[in-house]
Amino acid sequence: MPYDPSAFPPFAVTVDLVVLTVRRHALCALVVRRGESPYQGRWALPGGFVRVDEDLEDAAARELAEETGLRVQDPGSGSVGAHLEQLATYGDPRRDPRMRVVSVAYLVLAPDLPSPTAGGDAHSVRWAQVDTLLEPGDGTEGGGDRPVPLAFDHDRILADGVERARSKIEYSSLATAFCPPEFTVGELRRVYEAVWGVALDPRNFHRKVTGTPGFLVPTGGTTTRQGGRPAQLFRAGGATLLNPPMLRPEI
Repeated sequence: MPYDPSAFPPFAVTVDLVVLTVRRHALCALVVRRGESPYQGRWALPGGFVRVDEDLEDAAARELAEETGLRVQDPGSGSVGAHLEQLATYGDPRRDPRMRVVSVAYLVLAPDLPSPTAGGDAHSVRWAQVDTLLEPGDGTEGGGDRPVPLAFDHDRILADGVERARSKIEYSSLATAFCPPEFTVGELRRVYEAVWGVALDPRNFHRKVTGTPGFLVPTGGTTTRQGGRPAQLFRAGGATLLNPPMLRPEI
């Protein structure tokens, strides 16, 4: 039986971005306030529709730049770039009130990123602590730093992205994506503490990360940027999988 495209209803494809960084020792996500309907005025993850002639990753990078002014740099360029990976695909027929829309979500991790600049169809943009964003909302603007509930199914996408980050730093070197090119063991420990939301014993942590083959490489330098005595500087090693893994403490 010949293929008949008209027998299938059309639908659109979007990309949504879970952009995570550590700011002031807290795990934060990038959110934009929508300037257009649907959900005008509601906070959402940055993202948008994929163009007809556009690759998915190109669309993700474009939407990030258009809506926030941030750019995902090429790690092969020699500069510090953000970690970008495809997270999951979301296709509930009711996830977008405009039409049938399938979203391909991406996870972006990077060191302490600058304050973003709103653009595109975003009315405003901000960093917000993940714990605040994932709190149940009541549909109204909350007090303090608490935003309105996320638009579409972005609360689910954000939760999935955060859990992906929390689980992957157990068995991979992904935690170093939150660090500058050279960092101390203390700075790396604070990344784990921010992502996992727990306090870790400094001595045990130091022993584990420096004793894991291929995880960290000494640079030969030291720093006093954290105060106190000079601390040894490291860079990420070549290992992608950690053996033994850094198991997440039970809360």
